[in-house]
Amino acid sequence: MSAGVPDGGRRPARAWMGPDGCAAVLSFPHLLRGVTTVPEVRIAAEPRTEFGKGAARRTRRAGLVPAVLYGHGEETRHVVLPGHELMLALKTPNVLIRLDGVPGVTGLALPKSVDRDPIRGNIEHADLILVRRGEKVGVEISVRVTGEVSPDGMLNQQVVQLPVEADATNIPNGIDVDVEGFEVGRALHASDLTLPEGTTLAVDPETLILHVLAAPTAEQIEAEIGGTEGAETPEPVGETESAGDGDES
Repeated sequence: MSAGVPDGGRRPARAWMGPDGCAAVLSFPHLLRGVTTVPEVRIAAEPRTEFGKGAARRTRRAGLVPAVLYGHGEETRHVVLPGHELMLALKTPNVLIRLDGVPGVTGLALPKSVDRDPIRGNIEHADLILVRRGEKVGVEISVRVTGEVSPDGMLNQQVVQLPVEADATNIPNGIDVDVEGFEVGRALHASDLTLPEGTTLAVDPETLILHVLAAPTAEQIEAEIGGTEGAETPEPVGETESAGDGDES
């Protein structure tokens, strides 16, 4: 492996900001991935018996997370989950969670919303929805770009997370888009994507996913930098008047 190249020799992508403020990816190494689905994770849960702010604080101090489980017309259940195990599980987007230890609860749950401490980042509360095999759910999956566009091009990716509908127990972990050799002006819309079997778009088919812009030339970059450095600093308002007032006194 060459020095400074992580992940088995794959070079990290070089990202810049496009003219509209979106991330622009200049180049990626060629990379192929198969379509895989999100895993199932088993987590031991307990029924929640205490409620209120004080009880919630005690629960979190014990390393647990208050959570709500609902769906399929069943009554809402309040549970507590081990914070560390939940944090690890949520590192996988759209992870399927099988809860053990809650009477009457069978099957899988999908995280729908998670509240975190704005400073520490700890999970403070989670909403889980029950799902069944064959049931369609709305989720967002990652759009991963591979390949290199033409040397004079700059890839501008508009959509990073794509809303789709998929089988609850067969959610793809993402979709790969190969842009190898894309020329300036080439565009890719949602309808151009090849989705895994059983997955359908939940956005307008004409939604722009990415397009290739003309990369700025060295002269353009130098001119922009020179224009910024040569800009005059405006004179502070009021200094002249202030000095004049001092002479009169």
